[in-house]
Amino acid sequence: MEPESTAKETVLITGGGGYFGFRLGCAMYQKGVDVILFDVVKPLQTLPEGIKFKQGDVCCLSEVEEALRDVICVFHIASYGMSGREQLNRKLIEDVNVKGTENVIQACKSKGVSSLVYTSTYNVIFGGQIIENGDESLPYLPLHLHPDHYSRTKSLAEMKVLEANGAELGNGKGVLRTCALRPAGIYGPGEQRHLPRIVSYIERGLFKFVYGDPLSLVEFVHVNNLVQAHILASEALKANNKHVAAGQAYFISDGRPVNNFEFFRPLVEGLGYKFPTCRLPLSLVYFFAFLTEMVHSLVGHVYNFQPLLTRTEVYKTGVTHYFSMEKARKELGYEPQQYSLNEVVEWFRSRGCGPKPRKYTIMHLVRDGALLLLLIAVMVSWFPSAVAFSL
Repeated sequence: MEPESTAKETVLITGGGGYFGFRLGCAMYQKGVDVILFDVVKPLQTLPEGIKFKQGDVCCLSEVEEALRDVICVFHIASYGMSGREQLNRKLIEDVNVKGTENVIQACKSKGVSSLVYTSTYNVIFGGQIIENGDESLPYLPLHLHPDHYSRTKSLAEMKVLEANGAELGNGKGVLRTCALRPAGIYGPGEQRHLPRIVSYIERGLFKFVYGDPLSLVEFVHVNNLVQAHILASEALKANNKHVAAGQAYFISDGRPVNNFEFFRPLVEGLGYKFPTCRLPLSLVYFFAFLTEMVHSLVGHVYNFQPLLTRTEVYKTGVTHYFSMEKARKELGYEPQQYSLNEVVEWFRSRGCGPKPRKYTIMHLVRDGALLLLLIAVMVSWFPSAVAFSL
């Protein structure tokens, strides 16, 4: 008599072509789960044999529904507008983050998907105010107080996901269980969104200063810890775990608050560069970012340049905000492992990053002079408003 074959679970990961989605997919596959990566672009990495890739857009309901056949759990990671000039594209941010999430929820209902894990962000709570050891009881930041479209739309999307918890599934297949994870900034070897931009600034000689209070604290999460949290969350939505995570949100980080610039010091020095000693006031850098965004709004349709910093990036890196992991530990069993930036440094060094001998040309002189003049102009404009504010 032949043994009965048990059907594997199938999960789908929106944004599966990205850094984190791909890593999550590989980890799920190693646990014996069938994995479908769903994204508008194929992963940069070679797809391991056995993992499926379906090209599609969360903004198209029919494409999402087609991809969700026989899927029992969706990890909704796809988003747009987290950093840089992407933050200034309001329409695409709205389409992907809000409409895309609505499509995923609707498709889960119509196709009988029982679990939905949403990758949210600290920014649904944080909007520039100091938060020390905050927890999930804190209210959402009022939508009109979000200074960027990404944070506002992620907040809206998270609300929709959690509100969908308990919704009836099509064909009488039970109810949908949902939860949301709110990660800190992600890092790890091969991360493609933030770290390459930081390293490019370092290599181009643009990392000349730090800013804000040296005692300000923020948090980061290693990609492996974030993968662990998502797997635990999906398990905590199941009946054998009493659906403990259903309708819940969780902050996820390494659990080690650190000054933003001190966190990146090993990367700067590990690549052979001098760490800057010049420290500027947070309000001055915020004012500079504001002016940069204004310029981009005027010329961005002609020249879509990459802002050095946006206002959101300034307060996310310069204002204290960190959260307790107690709820994630207690309800999900989340225990973050400790990592350093050593493997990140080695990843960049293996790709040729680091100081290279070069002559100081007239172009470098013009660039540095222009940056100096720009900084002086910003300081002259900022100083009267700073004095007025202090009075």
